[in-house]
Amino acid sequence: MALYSQKVMDHFTNPRNVGSIEDADGVGEVGNAKCGDIMKVYIKVRAGIITDVKFETFGCGSAIATSSMATEMIKGKTIDQAFELSNKAVVEALDGLPPAKLHCSVLAEESIKAAIKDYYDRNNIPYDPKKFPDCAHCEGCGVG
Repeated sequence: MALYSQKVMDHFTNPRNVGSIEDADGVGEVGNAKCGDIMKVYIKVRAGIITDVKFETFGCGSAIATSSMATEMIKGKTIDQAFELSNKAVVEALDGLPPAKLHCSVLAEESIKAAIKDYYDRNNIPYDPKKFPDCAHCEGCGVG
């Protein structure tokens, strides 16, 4: 059995939405000190819809693949729909990840949520702060 699915390999070797958005409406950056992965997500929002999304990732193939897949999954979605994207959904869309790489999907989810929080902050949109924890899961709770 292959270590990585064909979808993971495709998103690693041909990542979608790579780059930055200079006039982004929201930017989220998260990192994992244990493995060195850093993800930065940029979103462009019009009428509550994510019309464009880009990412920059420093990390392993799984980090790149999860960033690519996650951005594909939120493009064209409402902010609320994008907020609901879970790391599990990203893993399923990639046809799985090795257990040691699941933390990459958590970072992908968290970077999107961080970009959404930044969008809310920039536009003075009220939100429940409990929806946006201050710490990244991989920094100490044992997920990664």
